Amino acid sequence: MDLEKQPQQPTAPADTGVIRASDADRDRIADILREALAEGRLTADEHAERVDSVYRAKTVGELEPLVRDLPAPGGAPRAAAGASYTREPEPATGPADNLVAIFSSSTRRGRWRVGARTNAFALFGSVEIDLTEALFGQRLTVINATSVFGSVEIRVPENISLRGSGTGVFGSFEVRTLESADPEAPVVVVNGYSVFGSVEAKPKRGKFIADLQDRLRKHLDKHLDR
Repeated sequence: MDLEKQPQQPTAPADTGVIRASDADRDRIADILREALAEGRLTADEHAERVDSVYRAKTVGELEPLVRDLPAPGGAPRAAAGASYTREPEPATGPADNLVAIFSSSTRRGRWRVGARTNAFALFGSVEIDLTEALFGQRLTVINATSVFGSVEIRVPENISLRGSGTGVFGSFEVRTLESADPEAPVVVVNGYSVFGSVEAKPKRGKFIADLQDRLRKHLDKHLDR
């Protein structure tokens, strides 16, 4: 005689706080922290400390407290602990620009369109990035600069915001912080490190983006129309 089948009890949800964190989870949290630094919500020291904790975290539950006091990108509600750290859809920015100098030099200057992300690497060489005449297609521009027995020099116009965070090991990492009076001005964030070399970012005296507000207004209108 068959026993009467009993309905199965629902399985209790797993404690998402102990789920192992993936590289994608860590990168999403690092992106949120980078934006918070660019917006002035975190100091360079706070940003560096939290980023270090991000890449030391082993579980999703260790990541959420690092951004609990920060707004989600675009003002969206913060995802609960253990949830996927989704971000608002962003316009395609294309691949990162790469400037590499190995026993050589690499320079980018003049009238050129700056991408959202630029990677600069100098090994026994020099990289120069001059943004004083560049066209900014987005408000936030991130430059990841690495110098090993070399130098990376970054120059920006005086009417944008410049921020950064990095380390010099037997070398120097210097970002001369600049805050624009225009709250909608482009923000350039320089991150990275130097080993027996130098990374320097500062405004170029007397250089300004003359059509800054017009280009920003057109950029914002374009996205509002989408």
